[in-house]
Amino acid sequence: MFSGLKDETVGRLPGQVAGQQFLIQDCENCNIYVFDHSATITIDDCTNCVIFLGPVKGSVFFRNCRDCKCTLACQQFRVRDCRKLEVFLCCATQPIIESSTNIKFGCFQWYYPELAFQFKDAGLSIFNNTWSNIHDFTPVSGELNWSLLPENAVVQDHVPLPTTEELKAVRVSTEANRSIVPVSRGQRQKNSDESCLVVLFAGDYTIANARKLIDEMVGKGFFLVQTKEVSMKAEDAQRVFGEKAPDFLPLLNKGPVIALEFNGDGAVEGCQLIVNEIFNGTKMFVSESKETASGDVDSFYNFADIQMGI
Repeated sequence: MFSGLKDETVGRLPGQVAGQQFLIQDCENCNIYVFDHSATITIDDCTNCVIFLGPVKGSVFFRNCRDCKCTLACQQFRVRDCRKLEVFLCCATQPIIESSTNIKFGCFQWYYPELAFQFKDAGLSIFNNTWSNIHDFTPVSGELNWSLLPENAVVQDHVPLPTTEELKAVRVSTEANRSIVPVSRGQRQKNSDESCLVVLFAGDYTIANARKLIDEMVGKGFFLVQTKEVSMKAEDAQRVFGEKAPDFLPLLNKGPVIALEFNGDGAVEGCQLIVNEIFNGTKMFVSESKETASGDVDSFYNFADIQMGI
């Protein structure tokens, strides 16, 4: 617990929380860093604080907070009776706000060496992030209680790195290409009418291959819109992959698939070239043409959202 603090920088190092519940309350002008995984975290009555939370297996709940800036990863995210929050978020389910105003969201963007293992310990996938798909329980006609931060927002300008010697020992980077969670555009307006779906099947190098493909595509000027990790059954494959389904059916038993949606003029051809050059011999589903790609994307993500209850 951190309670009743003012003008302090405090934190927990990797291994110090180890999956327990955590509570932050009545803090003012504090910088708070929880560099570990936890069960649930509640933040009550905090003002003008900077908060980093490592992966949370269950829910993160902000109540009656204002003027706080946060980076966090969780299964469920809820905000009630808050105003002026900025949140760089990784959330496996739809984030919910209630009786709150001026809540701004961006995509989680953070790295330190222990973070990937903490995601595993918390049972969270780095590819399941609905950070921009916000549900407002108490909408006000003609007003929007939430918005997305500018795409070029620099995480460190909002959530600066810790300055105390103890916490500086955690080797943090906020560079987009090092982020444990792939930085996606989410629900932002797409730049192009052309999207491409790529599905990677479970294997020893699936996560590394997904990261490599994202780096290559983003490096060529395409945008990562969304990612998903989900289990597929034979009938799901039939619906998503159509006549190609028989090629992929034997691969579905190995574990969940990882799907990536890229956007930009020439995305389908660009993606096919990279996959053929770099991943030759690795079985992947890639949209065949610009004409079929948007249907591929829609059918996969419709299935995935139903499967995950989003």
